[in-house]
Amino acid sequence: MNLNDPAIETPCLVVDRARVLRNIARLREKVGGADVVLRPHLKTVKSIDAARLVMTSPQGPAAISTLKEAEEFGRHGVTDLLYAVGIAPQKLDRVVRISQSGVDLAIVTDNIEAAKAIVATATSYEQLIPTLIEIDVDGHRSGIKVGDDMSLVAVASILHEAGCLRGVMTHAGGSYGLTEQAALEAAADNERTGIVQAAELLRTNNLPCDVVSIGSTPTVFSSRDLSGITEIRAGVFQFFDLYQAGVGVCAVKDIALSVLTTVIGHQRERQWTIIDSGWMALSSDRGTASQPVDQYYGLVCDVRGEPIGDLVVLKVNQEHGVVAVRPGSGSAPMELPVGTRLRVLPNHACATAAQHNKYEIVEACMEVTETWPRFGGW
Repeated sequence: MNLNDPAIETPCLVVDRARVLRNIARLREKVGGADVVLRPHLKTVKSIDAARLVMTSPQGPAAISTLKEAEEFGRHGVTDLLYAVGIAPQKLDRVVRISQSGVDLAIVTDNIEAAKAIVATATSYEQLIPTLIEIDVDGHRSGIKVGDDMSLVAVASILHEAGCLRGVMTHAGGSYGLTEQAALEAAADNERTGIVQAAELLRTNNLPCDVVSIGSTPTVFSSRDLSGITEIRAGVFQFFDLYQAGVGVCAVKDIALSVLTTVIGHQRERQWTIIDSGWMALSSDRGTASQPVDQYYGLVCDVRGEPIGDLVVLKVNQEHGVVAVRPGSGSAPMELPVGTRLRVLPNHACATAAQHNKYEIVEACMEVTETWPRFGGW
């Protein structure tokens, strides 16, 4: 069965298996010479079939971003997990239940209040709750700022007293705003320097730091030195997306995820083609609007996955998308017949995949060979 078969209803998610395997191989080659553990982040794929392609063993290791992911992957035998989001104290009982099911689930915090709650819960259940302290290396999001030695030692000391301190982690999310290779390399260097400095501070204060974990797809691919790092996390690399292409980490031809859609009509006076995929199928992410090339709501390809000129999804409503020539491109308008099947490459693979509950896996561009279930929720 291929993607033109009417039995495959649109919109649906399509994954090019060959591209996924190339993307995984590229990352493994990048870090293969370093003495680090690859802990792939599964928040994008949320599928055990996809996870098995990228993990180094059926048990992991892997990173996740929701406790639902910990439960679902744990149910399939993935037992080495890092919940790479700062813990809300109200979730700690659930963390313990997951751990008691046989999962080695590490969590993250960056503050004294949560650290005290972790210790209290661990003491109450008489069970260790392994915890990493998040470090802010670039001011992007959360974490203890590099150089705030007092706060880091204070949080670490609380966790260590209950045997819960496992190490430090960071996410160099500021790298997503870059587009030049030199800047990406500098961001990767800064990430490594900042997290290693934090680890050394803990050890100097006789506090254990077994894990030194970094992770962002742009910095992983741009790293020049991984000394002092014990593990790397990256997630979107498996599929890639238009935003990563805009950053310069991949090419459009590397993007393995797309949404299959069908032309359902036209507004000829506006030179619009209407498709059956709106923001419910594509997401409303407009991240590329801040990049040199604005991809609007997605780049339009033929059913084999090859881009069609300068066609983009210009606008979206809930279930309708508007396909038109990219404004300012100077390209001639193009009308696609009703019933034509297209594939739309996403701006943000995580956001687009989150709209769907399965992947259609294709070989040779358009032959469907498998369907992978996908889950959502928190």
